[in-house]
Amino acid sequence: MKTQDPEPRRRRFVRTAEAAGPAGQRPSRSAADRCGFRISLAEWSLHRAIQSGVLTNLEFPHVAQEHFGVEGVEFVNWMWKAPTQRYLQQLRRNIRNAGVEAVLIMCDLEGPLGSPDPGERAKAVENHYKWVDAAAELDCFAIRANMRPGRWRPSGPDELRSFIGYAAESFRRLCEYARKARVDVLIENHGGPSSNPDVVVRLVHEVNMSNFGTLPDFGNFPAGADRYDAVRRMMPFAGDVSFKCHDFAPEPEFRETHLDMDRMMKIVLDSGYRGWIGIEYSGKRLNEFEGIQAAKRYLDHFLDSLVPC
Repeated sequence: MKTQDPEPRRRRFVRTAEAAGPAGQRPSRSAADRCGFRISLAEWSLHRAIQSGVLTNLEFPHVAQEHFGVEGVEFVNWMWKAPTQRYLQQLRRNIRNAGVEAVLIMCDLEGPLGSPDPGERAKAVENHYKWVDAAAELDCFAIRANMRPGRWRPSGPDELRSFIGYAAESFRRLCEYARKARVDVLIENHGGPSSNPDVVVRLVHEVNMSNFGTLPDFGNFPAGADRYDAVRRMMPFAGDVSFKCHDFAPEPEFRETHLDMDRMMKIVLDSGYRGWIGIEYSGKRLNEFEGIQAAKRYLDHFLDSLVPC
C-alpha cells in the first residue's frame, strides 16, 4: 500500500493555523499583570495532529508559542520518541528557542501504581523514574502520574481503602525519588477511582509529602457528578490546573458551551491558587487549532477582567 506523503498534510496543517487568525498569536501578558496566572498548552490538545504525523513532539514548543501565544507547554510522554539524552538535548534547545517554559510531563502507560501486586507496583514506580529525570532535564516543575488499579476493580469501602493504601505507597516512593531532582508529582482526576474527589483527597493526605499534589481537570468526571464541587475540593492541593474544554460560542461571547467556565474559573480564583492554567482542548466541532485559539481567547478575556486584582 502506498503511504501518503506527510508534507502536503504538514502544509495544510500550517495553513489551518494561519487561517485561524491572529487571536491565538496574541502574547500573554506577564504573570504580574495576570494576578499570578500563566497560560500553558497541554500537548493532548494537538493529539490528532501528532498521531497523524503532521506535527511532532519536537515541533510542539514552537507551534504552541507561534500560533497560540502561550507561555508554557505540557507534554504527554507517549507522544515522544524514546527519551534518550540526545533527544532531550534537542527538545531542550527547541523549548529555549521557542521562548516557552516546559511545565510538566503527563505520564501514561507506565503501569498501575495502585495494583494490589507489590511487584507490579514496584515496576510501575520504577517506570516513572525516567520521566522524572526527563522533567528535571527540561526544567519542568512536575510530572503527572495516574492512580490506576490495573486489572483489579476495587469495590466497597474496604477494597477502596486498600487501593488508596497501595497507591499511597507507590506515590510516596515516586515522590521520594522526584524530590531529589526537585520535581513535584501530581495526581489528576483521570478516570476510574481517581475521578472521585474523595479518593484523590484521601490519597493526598496519606502520601503527605510536600512535592505531591493534585492536577484538577475540569472534565474527567462521571456523568451526573457535580464537577464544580469536585474541582473545588481538589483545588487546595493543586499544583497545576487543566482547562478542559470542548466547544465555544462565537465571539464576542467567549463562552464555553459545555461548562459554565466563568463559575469554574471563579472556583480556581477563590481557592487562592495562582499558577499555570493548561489549555486542554478535547472537542471535535472546531478543529484543534480553532479550539485551542478559542480557549486562549476566553482565558485572555477572563484574566484581563481580573486586572487590577
